[in-house]
Amino acid sequence: MDLFNVYPLFDVAPEKAQGCTVWDAEGQAYLDLYGGHAVISIGHSHPHFVQSITKQAEKLAFYSNSVQNPLQPKLAKKLGELSGYPDYSLFLCNSGAEANENALKLASFSNGRKKVIALERAFHGRTSAAVAVTDNPKIQSGVNPTDFVTRLKWNDLAQLEAHLITESYAAVIIEGMQGVAGIYEPSPEFLLAASKLCKETGTVLILDEIQSGYGRTGKFFAHQHAGIRPDLITVAKGMGNGFPIGGVLISPRFEPWFGMLGTTFGGNHLACAAGLAVLEVLEQEKLITQAAEVGHYLMEALSNLEGIKEVRGKGLMLGMELEVPAGPVRKALLFEHQIFTGSAAQKETLRLLPPLSMTQADAERFITALTSVLQKQPTPN
Repeated sequence: MDLFNVYPLFDVAPEKAQGCTVWDAEGQAYLDLYGGHAVISIGHSHPHFVQSITKQAEKLAFYSNSVQNPLQPKLAKKLGELSGYPDYSLFLCNSGAEANENALKLASFSNGRKKVIALERAFHGRTSAAVAVTDNPKIQSGVNPTDFVTRLKWNDLAQLEAHLITESYAAVIIEGMQGVAGIYEPSPEFLLAASKLCKETGTVLILDEIQSGYGRTGKFFAHQHAGIRPDLITVAKGMGNGFPIGGVLISPRFEPWFGMLGTTFGGNHLACAAGLAVLEVLEQEKLITQAAEVGHYLMEALSNLEGIKEVRGKGLMLGMELEVPAGPVRKALLFEHQIFTGSAAQKETLRLLPPLSMTQADAERFITALTSVLQKQPTPN
């Protein structure tokens, strides 16, 4: 049997990793500034993470949600404390798409409405409802429902207000910072107004923090830069540092009932051990503060480089819009300088989503390499 070929692959096969470094089978080291789509939050193979999941695997890897799992409330309590949402509840699942599916379902359950507002360039996942609110027709098949979604312009408050005052929408779903699109941040004014309008119209505000959460932007959640408190917050990626886990943080306004939501693998023992280890390392090593500081250094340095039109983002969620297509630059960084970076839907944008343990020395190495690569690029027309 062959693999179903849906991924364009670089000719690199990482074999082991530690911190911000990965090695291939030949022993070549690479600086990882992409973290596997922002998944690696506390660094590859962190000793506490490895020890935690190893000890749990030796005892019990999985049992279903039909029995007590003491790790689940422990994870929820720790997440509530560190994120600033101790009064919220947690539903555990397996991925970001699944988290968004459940958030959209919760919203509709709560007010009985069917329609959803999403924004241009949005990416929320590839499952049925999640892909319907994603702004990419290419990955929506005929069975994916799209008639319930209204897509609005980015940061267009007048348009948002005109739709919400009809009181016909179950939810508004917004990324704390758009990642796949090319690192675009909703303005604080837009988020504050959206939060107020949702409260006034009985609409559920969902903040998709799947890529932008868990300290990546220098606060636990990107929306906290605007000082709002959404009704639902979806998380995944950095939550498990590579172990599949996702979740929905749910405000006290929602009342659960048996069977309302469900999952086979979500919240399993190994996933909870991974999730707890991530939170413990984030706290003990002050990685959110480190992300803010290294990110600030990077933004200042990159903003002064020739060949970069704009630097967007916060913390260690950064996008550099180049004067040339990013693809050849990304390839040169990988094969000439052994540095992993990311692409974006915006073809001139290079994305950085490194482990939050990235150091200033790592940042300096990247800046030197990028400077060298950009100097060799053809002059744009």
